[in-house]
Amino acid sequence: MIDKICTFLTKKIREEMPEVDDERAEVINYGLQNIIGEIPKIFLLLIIAFLLQMLKEVLFMFLALLLYRGASGGFHLKTHLGCILGTTLFYCGTVFLSQNIVLDEIIKYIVIGIGWIFGMIMIRLYAPADTENVPILSKKDRRKKQIISYITFSIGLIAAIFIQNSVISNILIFGNLLQTLTITRIAYRLTKNKYGYEVYGDTSIQNI
Repeated sequence: MIDKICTFLTKKIREEMPEVDDERAEVINYGLQNIIGEIPKIFLLLIIAFLLQMLKEVLFMFLALLLYRGASGGFHLKTHLGCILGTTLFYCGTVFLSQNIVLDEIIKYIVIGIGWIFGMIMIRLYAPADTENVPILSKKDRRKKQIISYITFSIGLIAAIFIQNSVISNILIFGNLLQTLTITRIAYRLTKNKYGYEVYGDTSIQNI
C-alpha cells in the first residue's frame, strides 16, 4: 500500500517537474517511502510501548536520540514490516535492558569511557552512514552531520554520568551505543546494506 502511494506521488511530481530524471525520481520515491512509512511505524511503536508499560521511557529515548540518529544515519531494513519490527525492538528492547540491568558506579563510568572512545572511532570512520538509495555525497553535508554526531553522542553519554535515575541513565548509555552499532560496517554486512558513498562517490570521502 505504501509503495503504491509513493509511486503515485512520485509520478505526480514528475508530471509537474519534467526535469526530474529516472535516477532523481528513484531518490524521491525512496524518500517518500521513508517519510510515509515513519507514520505507522511510530504509531505502532507507541502502542506497543504503552501496552508494555514503558511509554514514557520510549518517548524519552526517541527524543534523546533523535538528533544523533538523524545525523549519524545507519542501515535500513529492506521491508516496511522488518523496519517496524526492528524499530520496535530497538526502542522497547533498549528500555527493557535499561530497566533490568544494574550498573554500579565504577562499572558505569568504565562503560561510558570505553563506549565514548568506541563511538568516536566509529563516527570518524562511518558517520554519516548513508545508503545506496539515499547517498550523502556532498562533503559539506557529510562534515556537518559528522560534527553533529560527535556532539550529540558525547552529550548523551556525559548526561548519563550526572543523571541519578538509573533507568534514564542506562537508556542514554545503551541507546547511544546501540545506535552507534547501526552505522558500523559489520551491521551493514549483516543487513546486506551498502554505504551510499561507496556506491556513488569517492570511498575516501569518509575521511574528510
